[in-house]
Amino acid sequence: MKLLLLSNSAAPEHTYLEHAREVIADHLAGVQELLFVPYALADHDGYTAKVAAFMAELGLRVRGIHTADNPCTAAAEAQAIFIGGGNSFRLLSALQRGGLVDAIARRVRAGAPYMGSSAGTNMACPTLRTTNDMPIVEPASFTSLGLVPFQINPHYLDPDPAGTHMGETREERLTQFLEENDVPVLGLREGTWLRRDGDALTLGGIAAGARLFTAGAEPVEYAPGADLGALLTTGARFDTRKD
Repeated sequence: MKLLLLSNSAAPEHTYLEHAREVIADHLAGVQELLFVPYALADHDGYTAKVAAFMAELGLRVRGIHTADNPCTAAAEAQAIFIGGGNSFRLLSALQRGGLVDAIARRVRAGAPYMGSSAGTNMACPTLRTTNDMPIVEPASFTSLGLVPFQINPHYLDPDPAGTHMGETREERLTQFLEENDVPVLGLREGTWLRRDGDALTLGGIAAGARLFTAGAEPVEYAPGADLGALLTTGARFDTRKD
């Protein structure tokens, strides 16, 4: 499989996807038409147009899956697939209703490059349980595409020592997740991404890097360039807590 999983699509002082332009161009090299999945936002046409404007600068055509007579056929025939960010619950629910979870996963496993940002990165995981989003709709299940065997938390935020927010930090929430589930969670900070090429998995992006959470252990920091291929051999077990 060829995966590019971005923590975010918008970055300060950059236009849409500009911060990752080079890695996107490399990932999609040789692709002429990109199938875009806009279901994480309500305005499918507007979202697709935004993606098309960026991809045109790379010489790629963009087709919105929502315009296809048969979205499953469009997924099965796609040269490459990009699932954009937005609300992960709305996105997964739409994929399930359209029968697209299996269709997209099969196409990517057959070799079509996959790109996700934010919610689209959540979709690459076994489930959406480590999303930051509000459940504005109820999907049939939490099961996602399963393109990697571990969980990701896009937009990972470190605690602010000077902050006055009294709610749980992201670290506390992921620790709670690991009290109930046995699967690594990679916290991708803003401006970072993962690239998978077969059995190789590499962290890229800004120097802030990523943070790996595993049950019963302290979080581990990784810098860009880190080889995270060991995560591809991990197992994912959910609802493992025994009271």
